[in-house]
Amino acid sequence: MREIGINIGAHKEMDLPTYCAHIRELGFTRVFSGSTDPDKVRRQAERVAAAGLRYDTLHAPFKGIMNAIWGEGDEGEDTLRQFMTCVDLCAEVAAPIAVVHLSAGENAPPPTDTGRSRFIRLVDHAVGKGVKIAFENQRKLANIAWAFEEFRDVPEVGFCWDCGHEGCFTPGRRYMPLFGHRLICTHLHDNEGIFDKDSHLIPFDGALDFGYVAEALRGADPTVPLVLELKRKAAPYEDMSDEDYLARAAAAVKRLRDMLGEA
Repeated sequence: MREIGINIGAHKEMDLPTYCAHIRELGFTRVFSGSTDPDKVRRQAERVAAAGLRYDTLHAPFKGIMNAIWGEGDEGEDTLRQFMTCVDLCAEVAAPIAVVHLSAGENAPPPTDTGRSRFIRLVDHAVGKGVKIAFENQRKLANIAWAFEEFRDVPEVGFCWDCGHEGCFTPGRRYMPLFGHRLICTHLHDNEGIFDKDSHLIPFDGALDFGYVAEALRGADPTVPLVLELKRKAAPYEDMSDEDYLARAAAAVKRLRDMLGEA
């Protein structure tokens, strides 16, 4: 049976030890963190281990810095350093995968030789640390297509499928037929299907077709965990307790798992 996971931070009132213990009781075995602050990640790692959970991934930084990696100068080098720090933290806290975006926004730059060389350095660094890199679908197909062509013979490079991004950033485009054979992790959530509005709802609470999601996942590696990426403060859940919210999330991901029809 596939493992299920959820992001650290899908709570409002709980402290982290209580959160970790509670999600473990609900059947979650994996977590991922969006923080790359070393001290914060180390503190989280202690709580994660104490609850009997394991890291699925750490997410490399992206807000405000992502597109700089394709350009000349110090800003792009600093972005690369931040990505490498994420890889180092993965190795330190036994998170096997670093999730990386390749671009941000509708006006993201196209691939450049400078950016390509930086991503090659990043992958080389990750391989040396025993960490995998998962490139996540965003808005631009060219960037991620370049990555999987460039690293086609590197088993440490794989695909993070974000079904919510697909639904609201690139409606009508299907990423799993292109890159599903490289799938190593998932970001599963729902939204209203409104362009550029990524609300990170619990699956089945929005407009996305989770019949399609299940069908797409059936054709991929059956050992890849089903990991939720939720925003606890999304409008439909404002009046819910953390306990009710997390129970709803657990029920949804288990429903998706059942839809896969796997033993």
